[in-house]
Amino acid sequence: MLITQILKYDRQLNELAKSDQTVRRLMTVPGVGPITALAFTSTVDDPCRFKRASDVGAYLGLTPRRYQSGELDRTGRISKRGDRLTRYYLFEAANVLLKVVRRGSPLRTWGLKLAKRIGPKKAKVAVARKLATILHCIWTDGTQFDWGKAST
Repeated sequence: MLITQILKYDRQLNELAKSDQTVRRLMTVPGVGPITALAFTSTVDDPCRFKRASDVGAYLGLTPRRYQSGELDRTGRISKRGDRLTRYYLFEAANVLLKVVRRGSPLRTWGLKLAKRIGPKKAKVAVARKLATILHCIWTDGTQFDWGKAST
């Protein structure tokens, strides 16, 4: 009974994703599936309300928390503001991009280099923030993801 309900909802979400042109374009990004694309579009709602595409990462809580007082200036963990579920989905999309997707892209190459330098978890957060920026640009421009040439 429960499994049939889950399958029914899964089919409905897939049909909803296929029927929306914007969601289909967002799904061209590696690691981003129908659930992530739908969550992103429902969270952002209107992409024109962001002045810059990089503001979306801050809106979703994917930027470092800052503590500044007098001479003290500390950078902490991510701020975790905004929609928790969309942030989680973007983090998982970054994980899929770095670990599962085998096709090379400049984004994947950058993420793997970053993972070697600063660690895998911080790199996944940085890739998730960049994915949010890319998704916003794709939504506003009306383009699809450009795989480009992967640098070796």
